Amino acid sequence: MKNIFRFKQFEVDQSNCAMKINTDGVLLGAMAQHENPKRILDIGTGTGVIALMLAQRFPEAQVHAVEIDEQASVTAGRNFEKSVFSKRLTNSNISIEQFNNLEKFDLIVTNPPFFVNDYKNAEPKKEIARHASHTFFAELIKKVHELLSEKGCFWFVLPIKQAEELVERANKYNLFLQKIIRLHSDDTKPEFRRIVCLGTEKLGLVEEYFMIYESEKRYTKAYELLLKDFFLAY
Repeated sequence: MKNIFRFKQFEVDQSNCAMKINTDGVLLGAMAQHENPKRILDIGTGTGVIALMLAQRFPEAQVHAVEIDEQASVTAGRNFEKSVFSKRLTNSNISIEQFNNLEKFDLIVTNPPFFVNDYKNAEPKKEIARHASHTFFAELIKKVHELLSEKGCFWFVLPIKQAEELVERANKYNLFLQKIIRLHSDDTKPEFRRIVCLGTEKLGLVEEYFMIYESEKRYTKAYELLLKDFFLAY
């Protein structure tokens, strides 16, 4: 049975994808910004949802996705082909470490695996999607540096510890911290994720806080406003 998630302008088949559509991904897809991106790269696209959201938000951009898991890559490719943005979406079944491209990207995004030195999932597909190797973050930031355009920016979502580690590694490549969005379930809960923008330009740091829930099972107005162009419910 197919597992279909319908948005206002596209739909996502989640079949054969270990990691389904989640809050982290859709928030990143809605929040990642660039003044005028012509080329966008989504690293570890999974279902392809972030790439599709960015294709909707930036109608002049070409969006490319990379995904190491073969079945997920096939599923994402089908989702791209069925969308109204199909002519601007492409994907590669390859790891980011092996991915090479002559043209640079103005906007790079990722909702990456983040468990390192933790219990490994017994299901191989979920292990690939959720767990990172010891060298993953070092290789990721090195590759992002190679692929970013002159005024490009790199957006990612991670738990706090891993986000801080990636920011620290970015210093080696002169990728500067431009924005931090601290995600909270509600105003009584501590920060649980961090959406971060690193860029090639040294700008003043902007920090924001974002609450998902106003009360139990009730989203904040900010959340609904952010996703109103995507979710059928709003």
